[in-house]
Amino acid sequence: MLIQPSQADVRRFFCGVLTKSRAGAALEPIEILASQWIDEHPEYHAELSDVDAALARMLEVNPARESPFLHLSMHLSISEQCSIDQPRGIRQAVELLSHKRQSLHEAHHQAMECLGRMIYESQQAGRMPDGQAYMDCVQRHATRD
Repeated sequence: MLIQPSQADVRRFFCGVLTKSRAGAALEPIEILASQWIDEHPEYHAELSDVDAALARMLEVNPARESPFLHLSMHLSISEQCSIDQPRGIRQAVELLSHKRQSLHEAHHQAMECLGRMIYESQQAGRMPDGQAYMDCVQRHATRD
């Protein structure tokens, strides 16, 4: 069964993880991973600290501002992809990119560019996401000098 959380669910999740983490509460495995990525992004902490404000801003569209919720969701997606090596080869490509950039965080940001492009292109064309194009993009980043 495919689980597709709503935008509000995603916001509640990340805000809740920060709240639990700050309180020293026990975290589920996915929350631990989310907490690690939240820690990498202190610039998002203020927005994640107020779930009501985060929910109220859901309808705001500001192309000049990156969504912390989308950004953190992409980190989680790439982490999950690497953990199960799906699409096949993503783990090796991200590991190579991480070594090249000397930072897993920067490797994720490079992979995010590819992931975002794949999603955008599939939405624009009205077709399923092209996983091979995504992998090719990440591999290009990982192997170019």
